[in-house]
Amino acid sequence: MQYTLKSPAAFAGFGLHGGAPVRMVVHPAAADHGIWFRRTDVAADRDVMIPARWDAVTPSRLCTVIENGDGVSVSTIEHLMAALAGMAISNALIEIDAPEVPILDGSAAPFIEGFMAAGLEKQDLPVRAVRILAPVEVREGEAVARLEPAEMLEIDFRIDFEEQAIGVQERRLNMANGAFVRELSDSRTFCRQSDVDAMRARGLALGGTLENAVVFSGDRVLSPGGLRHADEPVRHKMLDAVGDLSLAGGPILGRYVGERAGHALTNRLLRAVFANPAAYEIVDCGPGTLGKLPGVGVHPGDLPARNAVS
Repeated sequence: MQYTLKSPAAFAGFGLHGGAPVRMVVHPAAADHGIWFRRTDVAADRDVMIPARWDAVTPSRLCTVIENGDGVSVSTIEHLMAALAGMAISNALIEIDAPEVPILDGSAAPFIEGFMAAGLEKQDLPVRAVRILAPVEVREGEAVARLEPAEMLEIDFRIDFEEQAIGVQERRLNMANGAFVRELSDSRTFCRQSDVDAMRARGLALGGTLENAVVFSGDRVLSPGGLRHADEPVRHKMLDAVGDLSLAGGPILGRYVGERAGHALTNRLLRAVFANPAAYEIVDCGPGTLGKLPGVGVHPGDLPARNAVS
């Protein structure tokens, strides 16, 4: 069945790109409500409700941005969305007093911890999943994103960076049985020092620090404490993919293959899927399917210690 929170979960911090302080509260919501954002800092003469859905995404290469018809937007939603998907939360109302979700430690783990503390409540309607029936692929230069049929959500990702400390990394993971929380949730956003310099020259990454992002330079990891996982960058790219795929409106039953893919390409992939009725079907999840969904059966012991390095 669908799940929501038992009680509100509050988060406070700073936006990664804008650097502005932000307070956000994730509230329980009724069955079939879906995930919606409400901008509490926007005047009431504009629509302040924004759906967390693939067709509300606006072009952005650095993060995922959603926007409504009145031009009211929320950015950098991908880690929060991944946490909601990773906890099997189908319904929530997210009140936020700034245009950007707080970056916190750069991973999804603080959101997971907040949701576990708030507790989950089972609802009386079935989860509706998007089953992939035929392969769909989009490309941009050397980057590829593809969805193909599979019994459950699988993520297969490969990255290739010139930076020696990153290099070529690849990982494949079945997302059932709490795998997102155990394997991906604590992996932080990352960038190269040259990227930081370029973004700040454009007025971006103003809230970024060595504590909320892993920064690489050549063969060095500049962030104190080093990596939480030897392959933390590719794990974080998988985390981003889980969040961006959740904008399909329900869990995906299929295999996602990413090669140097990012937020924009994953959204293009969802648009290509939904433009082709032969490529997917919407299914109610019965007892045999629920065990294959991300987040089902998660418990506090699944959350890794964030100071661990493996």
